[in-house]
Amino acid sequence: MADYNMYHSMGGNQPGQNPQQQQPPQNFRPPVAPGPAGYQQSGTPGNPPVQGGTPYGAYQQQDQGYFQQGPQAPQATPTPQDGMGGLAQQMGGMAIGGDGSGTVRKKRDRHAHHVIQSAGSSQPYNGMPQGNVQPSQFLNQPSQSPHPFTGEQATPAMAQFPAQPNQFTVGPGALGVPPSNQPAASGVSTQGNVDPEQLPSVPQIRDQPAQFYLENLFPTMEPNLIPPPAAVPFVSVDQGNSSPRFARLTLTHIPASQEVLTSTGLPLGLVIQPLAPLQEGEKEIPVLDFGDTGPPRCRRCRAYINPFMTFKSGGNKFVCNMCTFPNDTPMDYFSPTDPSGTRVDRPQRPELCLGTVEFVVPKEYWSKPPVPIRILFLIDVTEESVNKGFLTAFSDGIMNALYGGTSDGDDEKTSLPKGAKVGIVTYDKAMHFYNISHTLDHAQMMVMSDLEDPFVPLSDGLFVDPEESKGVITSLLNQLPQMFSPDITVGLKNPEPALLPALNAATQALLATGGKIICSLGALPTWGPGRLFLRDDNSSVAGTDAEKKLLTTEHPGFMKAAGKMTEAGIGIDFFLAAPSGGYLDIATVGHVSSKTGGETYYYPNFHSPRDDLRLSKEIKHTVTRATGFQALMKVRCSNGLQVSAYHGNFTHHTFGADLEFGVIDADKAIAVMFSYDGKLDPKLDAHFQSAILYTSASGERRVRCHNLVASVAERGEEALRFVDEDAIISAIAKEAACRIPERSAKDMRNAITEKTVDVLAAYRKNFSTHHPTGQLVIPEHLRAFNMYMLSMIKCRAFKGGREPTDRRVYDLRQLRGMGPMEISLYLYPRIISLHNLEEGDGFPNEKGHLRMPAMLRASFSRIEEGGVYLVDNGQICLLWIHSQVSPNLLEDLFGAGSNSLQQLDPFMNHLPVLETHLNAQVRNILQYLEIARGSKALTIQLARQGFDGAEYEFARLLFEDRNNEAQSYVDWLVHVHRLIQLEVSNS
Repeated sequence: MADYNMYHSMGGNQPGQNPQQQQPPQNFRPPVAPGPAGYQQSGTPGNPPVQGGTPYGAYQQQDQGYFQQGPQAPQATPTPQDGMGGLAQQMGGMAIGGDGSGTVRKKRDRHAHHVIQSAGSSQPYNGMPQGNVQPSQFLNQPSQSPHPFTGEQATPAMAQFPAQPNQFTVGPGALGVPPSNQPAASGVSTQGNVDPEQLPSVPQIRDQPAQFYLENLFPTMEPNLIPPPAAVPFVSVDQGNSSPRFARLTLTHIPASQEVLTSTGLPLGLVIQPLAPLQEGEKEIPVLDFGDTGPPRCRRCRAYINPFMTFKSGGNKFVCNMCTFPNDTPMDYFSPTDPSGTRVDRPQRPELCLGTVEFVVPKEYWSKPPVPIRILFLIDVTEESVNKGFLTAFSDGIMNALYGGTSDGDDEKTSLPKGAKVGIVTYDKAMHFYNISHTLDHAQMMVMSDLEDPFVPLSDGLFVDPEESKGVITSLLNQLPQMFSPDITVGLKNPEPALLPALNAATQALLATGGKIICSLGALPTWGPGRLFLRDDNSSVAGTDAEKKLLTTEHPGFMKAAGKMTEAGIGIDFFLAAPSGGYLDIATVGHVSSKTGGETYYYPNFHSPRDDLRLSKEIKHTVTRATGFQALMKVRCSNGLQVSAYHGNFTHHTFGADLEFGVIDADKAIAVMFSYDGKLDPKLDAHFQSAILYTSASGERRVRCHNLVASVAERGEEALRFVDEDAIISAIAKEAACRIPERSAKDMRNAITEKTVDVLAAYRKNFSTHHPTGQLVIPEHLRAFNMYMLSMIKCRAFKGGREPTDRRVYDLRQLRGMGPMEISLYLYPRIISLHNLEEGDGFPNEKGHLRMPAMLRASFSRIEEGGVYLVDNGQICLLWIHSQVSPNLLEDLFGAGSNSLQQLDPFMNHLPVLETHLNAQVRNILQYLEIARGSKALTIQLARQGFDGAEYEFARLLFEDRNNEAQSYVDWLVHVHRLIQLEVSNS
């Protein structure tokens, strides 16, 4: 990347060059869950006193500890049952060498010699010290610096972090990047015993940066810094480049040509999450209004003004950084330049200093007059929804989203922006529209029984201000379960919903304004136009053409409905509760939400009240998260590059057209792939700009722009030193998910394996030829690449064997829409052992940061007898409890009387608030996990060993073991190594 001065020269100090400012006070981040009522913490934050119980650390030392008396739990060793035995018979020893010499233990026998050797493991991560070395020995002393836009500190949270952006050490080896003459590697030997501890560890790859970024900012314009792992909370400083929170390049040093890119084997892409939520402490994105003229744009490529456009002729012309076209500066935007060519008003122009800004746009950008968002709740009131409590839970969830979960009292305020309106429609075999005007005492129902050509019977009173009509809305929602109860409507039971007519009627209601539909469905829609049939008859169709057909949208009516919604700027979120785990045809129903940019929430075995809390939280999240509608998106790049493909949930009519979204929210991401139409100049930078035009929830028509600049690498070695592993995994996962059902799941598993081999074989052939042939060499910043690719093969979207088509389609579409953080957690869960927490875990340390325990590897070999484990993959959160768990631990965690697994409530969804130390620790940890996840709510589900069916889900999430009809982690590495050796020898 070019020098910081090239784009930010203002004649003043750069960030990190103002040693006169004092070190700010250290505030607390991230937040800690409030303690239980009456649970007072005194003393130092890291060592709170214990009330109501024995200190946790003492339990393992007492006779009645958390582990049952008897033989001591043996050390976990790989066995054939836990997925390691097969390799133990083939492989001998494993070592990771930190010196790069490739020294390993060898034993002569008849087996092939496989070694994974790591030369870069001792290098610090982005300047982060290793082991127990204090950061102050490696990092410069903290100093404050003015931000190029405000002249003040870069972010309100800067006071929380002593090390400043430009204080990071720069140079080979100082950023976790090995010198070019010593490529990083990791390795396994097939001789002797296998030591899984020597395998690259995803928890370690996450935990070390997580500790580092508790006290350090991520500066977006440092040329040699790699973005933090997506699953790690961090605070970024926008210095002109967009934050990795919004946009991640797979390669932050772009190869100069297609030949150089091919030598790396990696994809060139950009993963964009345009409305991603900000971390606490980051500055709000500025909203700029240029009046009727709109923001300045390039006349040739239509790129928006950004920090990397340069001004010439004294400020009379600006040169586009995308296409290099010189444009005349509009008169009302003119400003003279200083001798260095920098506009004198640059510090007062956010669009010239920040990588992410929003522009309010004039009428020429409108497709229809923008209004605050309209949300229509479309509620299934059929017999199935009523009987299993889904209707009651959904109604309560709406009240929680609008009013904080209470239906009485006048002090609660709606969580929607000012001017937003809501409407309510119910449906079974007919549609019921409700007049909920605040002038009425009770809601008025109007029944629409015409399913062939439905229309909206209300002109006024359908959409209302939720605060003005609070009494009418809450009264209606409370009465809905009784209104449609089979006991009340004797002889009028309606087990079959007419979904497609209801969607068409809802589209008509929002046609003039656009907006969002939130729809519940509790049974297969088998009535009226668009009726569906049971296609998945549980026959064995895995891997056949019949399975591919089950993964496709069956009914053309739903395709047509999706097209109409997108055209009208309407999106839909589905809440689907399968009847007793039955079939809902998500391939057809969920097609509408996929094409409109919405989301599907799926409860395959909905049980009330266990799932009520999760449903309520997710309804509130979908209502309150940042959402835009009537959205169009365009991605631009430098000359020499061109967009080759888009992957995600959207509508795209022709290749050169904009992406269309009925709605787009904070949790959705899109992968954009690039190809070469020329050669990049290594002396210049490569530029990328994403622009999304949308109507905000508050009713403004805006364009949000994300700008990225990256260096151009002449050699593949340089490009490989600066790769974003999470962006690479996200791009591959999204592309693979978009290829189904065109290709079978088996084909995609083979393609994922081939891609893994291609990347590592290319590295082996081109950049690590001096290593012994028996070594599996892995680039330093792709240490977790193998594990993530194996997890991708094992996940429900692509796994082999019998899998309900609804579950497979659901996961495929989730992958297409997830952001990098959610994909990372989905492919490798966070696992925390709760039975051996240290005393200070789950509480703030002396600096005010929450102290989190180390995560565990996803393998049963790490499970201890008598243990309790929290497993969170961003979609579900399991609390797995060993059958020999201590009664003392259960009482500390769940309360008095809960001293055996049989006494625990199997439908528990949250921890009780107790005055025990362990209970407070775990609740704080849960609240921390809740701030770092995607669209799915965090509620716990018990998985008691030998009792609950969720135990099978727990086993499925142990991705390092042999499960899901796929190999263990170690077996996978050996398999990949053999394929690499064949590839190298054939070439």
